[in-house]
Amino acid sequence: MADATPTRPATSGSIVELRVHGVSGAGADQVLDRPHVHQVAGDRSGGFYRPRPGYPDSTGTDGVTLEAYRWSDLPSGTAVRTLSLVFLLPFMLCNVALWMRPANTASKSGFMALCRVLALTLTMLYVLSIVGVALDLIAWRCMGTPACLAGRSWLSWLGGRPTGLRLALLALVPVAAIGLVWRLGSRPSHSFDAFRTPSTPVSKHRLSAVGQWDGAPLVGRLRSVHVAAAFATLDGSLLAARASQHSSWTMAILLTATGAVLLTCLVMVTIVPSIDRPDPSPRVDTLSRTLRTLACGLTILVIVHIAISPAPWPQGGVLPGYSAIVAWVFVSQTVLVVALAALVLWRRGGGQRRAPLRALGAPVFITIAAELAVAFSAELVYRGADLLDRNGTTADSLETSPPLAYKWAIFGFFLAVVTALLIAGLVTRLTRPGRRRAARAIVAADFPDAPPSAASRLRRVEQAVARARFTERLEPLSVVYAGLAALGLSTSVLGLLQLLPGDEAQRYVGIPESMVDFLIGFGSYLIAAVVLGLVIGGIFAYRTAGFRRYVGVLWDLGTFWPRAAHPFAPPCYAERAVPELAKRVSYLVEQGHGVLLAGHSHGSVLLAATVLQLPTRITDRVALLTYGSPLGRLYSRLFPAYTDDPALREIGERVGWRWLNLWRDTDPIGGWIFASHRPGRAEKLTGPAATVDRRLVDPADVVPAPSDSVPPPILGHWPCESQDDFTEAERDLIARLRPAPRARD
Repeated sequence: MADATPTRPATSGSIVELRVHGVSGAGADQVLDRPHVHQVAGDRSGGFYRPRPGYPDSTGTDGVTLEAYRWSDLPSGTAVRTLSLVFLLPFMLCNVALWMRPANTASKSGFMALCRVLALTLTMLYVLSIVGVALDLIAWRCMGTPACLAGRSWLSWLGGRPTGLRLALLALVPVAAIGLVWRLGSRPSHSFDAFRTPSTPVSKHRLSAVGQWDGAPLVGRLRSVHVAAAFATLDGSLLAARASQHSSWTMAILLTATGAVLLTCLVMVTIVPSIDRPDPSPRVDTLSRTLRTLACGLTILVIVHIAISPAPWPQGGVLPGYSAIVAWVFVSQTVLVVALAALVLWRRGGGQRRAPLRALGAPVFITIAAELAVAFSAELVYRGADLLDRNGTTADSLETSPPLAYKWAIFGFFLAVVTALLIAGLVTRLTRPGRRRAARAIVAADFPDAPPSAASRLRRVEQAVARARFTERLEPLSVVYAGLAALGLSTSVLGLLQLLPGDEAQRYVGIPESMVDFLIGFGSYLIAAVVLGLVIGGIFAYRTAGFRRYVGVLWDLGTFWPRAAHPFAPPCYAERAVPELAKRVSYLVEQGHGVLLAGHSHGSVLLAATVLQLPTRITDRVALLTYGSPLGRLYSRLFPAYTDDPALREIGERVGWRWLNLWRDTDPIGGWIFASHRPGRAEKLTGPAATVDRRLVDPADVVPAPSDSVPPPILGHWPCESQDDFTEAERDLIARLRPAPRARD
């Protein structure tokens, strides 16, 4: 058995305590708990700060030098950028799902191929939603109906024009939409060029690749492929409409070229292994850029052909071929989601000692991403149809009725959300007694001598502990919701069969058709409310630090991982933050300092990846203090291939087990890493790992202190830099970093 006594480094020097905040977006003065600070390195987006010298209390515990790394502006940026990321949320979730693969997936390449093909369908769906509004609803149906054009001068100027010309001109709208996401995907929020690290990995564990891996070449190739697929989707929609009434050699050539572009896109994201190379690859880079250029040129030819083709167009109805294309994209997403879930369930990975439903994060997240993309697209088309509808009638009129696939999508989304909410309420109700019993036992052990006057305070603490324990119920609930969402996606096949939701519900379930139409309309407004909530959340997350604590967990988790699935996802801030931290720690150690790394919440994840990148000569002078850390409670479940037990143990070994982790039972996010150390619970873990975790009693007491009129607050996930327990942990690690005094002769 390994020696449980941590080793002491042989070198000497002063100590620098480098603190890294979590998702709260706290200022450097809050992180350091000092009112006067100044920047010593970095910039406004990510910088290192220290207390100003000359002011009282400018040093830390036992005289250590305090320093804070503030990275909160890296994933957020401007308000415009925050709002743009809200609308690209499905792309972000799809990208995160790629990093959730099990540790022992039967086929890593197959897993990545499925994720990337699904990401490609999200881009196609984005284009199809714009095509549905601009080409189907406006150019095809509204401009061909005098009643729809009446009173709309912004449309009537094209009303008497040929159908081909209308479609060609309105095709510029989806072209502009493609250009918008192209621009967003190609412009990173910050320059990471100065923070590249050596390509030779220091650790064998995959978490060390975050921040070390240069994702720019891969993102550039994926961006070219997705842009090409987007233009090919627009071309296919136009050519399918034209082919319904006209065939020629020109049409055959254009259709063949469009199919070849889409097929090449699929091949590049699934078969070509060199697309994953972190360094530039002239052959693949040239191929991806050439494919994008050819797709752009092909779109120009298709638009010109549509505009000048003299053959007559069919009249009335939906844009020919559009409904079928949308339905087939929905069906393909359903098949891909099922295939991904089957692959994960076939060989689930290890490293999941606390999760009965292991490594299911990838199919869950990617299903939610697909459902959100479908819901957003359906809402855009449905709301456009509703706005174009005349005389206050419903959107089911002949002129403005959206495709059946979108109606089924909204109906499925509504049923999935309502059913999931009912199940969540039921689970909350059924698990409440058990969570309350466990919370009552914990509180009784923490405050055995509480006076009767503290009964109400004890109940509040019990409620906080019970709510925090609900986090373990979120995993099965998310799996249930993903299953319901997948069923909702599968109903799109009924749109291919031209079956109406109201008719089928009345025939097989007995629900009146009018009720189904009402539920579809209500579901549409529900999606609009979700979008509005995301927008408001994005604004408040940018402007209000307190609100960002609640919504920032998902946000910073999503933008922590490099863009390896969808190139239009938010840029990865870890590509700067982790190498920058590694560079700063290396500099401090080389200057003769010992470094105590202290990370709260997601800051502990940044520090974990940093430690795995540091060479041994640096980690010999490093200690680690984590608090409110999600590494063991959340990340080991969601990302088993990157934060499994061996990776966490290597972190401890690299710092000589100079590692302490502080956690609270009232914290819904953070938890223990290796052992809970709850009172009355026998731990089976032995060795150095058993000494890492320290449980903090929260609150400090349930009665007011003699000098106060109110009892101490329940802190939950809040930082603890000002607590005595934090100071005690600092002193412990500082003592381990400092060399033992030499014996006198």
